[in-house]
Amino acid sequence: MLYTALIFGLLGSFHCVGMCGPIAFLLPVDRNNQVKKLGQIFLYHFGRVLAYSILGFVFGLVGKSLNLFGFQQQLSIIIGVLMLLVIFLPQKTFNKYNFSKPVYKIISKVKSALGKELKKKTPDTFLTIGFLNGFLPCGLVYMAIFGAIASGNALQGSLYMALFGLGTIPLMTSAIYLGNFINGQVRQRIRRAIPIFVVIIGCLFIIRGLGLGIPYVSPKPMTEIVDANQNCAPMLSENETINNQ
Repeated sequence: MLYTALIFGLLGSFHCVGMCGPIAFLLPVDRNNQVKKLGQIFLYHFGRVLAYSILGFVFGLVGKSLNLFGFQQQLSIIIGVLMLLVIFLPQKTFNKYNFSKPVYKIISKVKSALGKELKKKTPDTFLTIGFLNGFLPCGLVYMAIFGAIASGNALQGSLYMALFGLGTIPLMTSAIYLGNFINGQVRQRIRRAIPIFVVIIGCLFIIRGLGLGIPYVSPKPMTEIVDANQNCAPMLSENETINNQ
């Protein structure tokens, strides 16, 4: 399911240009030296991908702890259902049960730090801006975090989020070079397509959790495979004794 992270990033980057675009447009890059400018943009993206990777590692550990209790298949189904709920439940419902209020103070501090860093031009500034940018609240980042949890492994979760971040780089880089180059109508159409993609990914996670025996999409649980191998062992031993006789 790692490929879904990259697609999430590619499609989600159209949303990112709208949400994080202002930060990208305000990056204090060197307009006169293209080589230096490219290095500064690289540091900015590296900071973002690093932040996403850390988030993926942390939430991958959460998924791993759930897997230790044998909830791997169920976890995949739950993640898929949550993705569908996020899309189909009315926005008013989420506003009513807003669990992110306790972290608003932290987010405000991140934004304040971003504002200070945007005024500087030292090499570490771009790395810091990208790193802080990666921790700002974003609906698509939350969807990618669901995928990191479903990976059931800290390293896989980190890789999932890193791929998500890499997927956002092409369009975000274009935004830095070209500014707000996508007209509103095109951006609106793409935003309408994103929920459809989230629903498809959610369904894939549910199918994966069902363990239907479909290679690469819905493999059977490892316990079933082990049981099948154990059941075949006595039959082989009987055949061997017949041949020996």
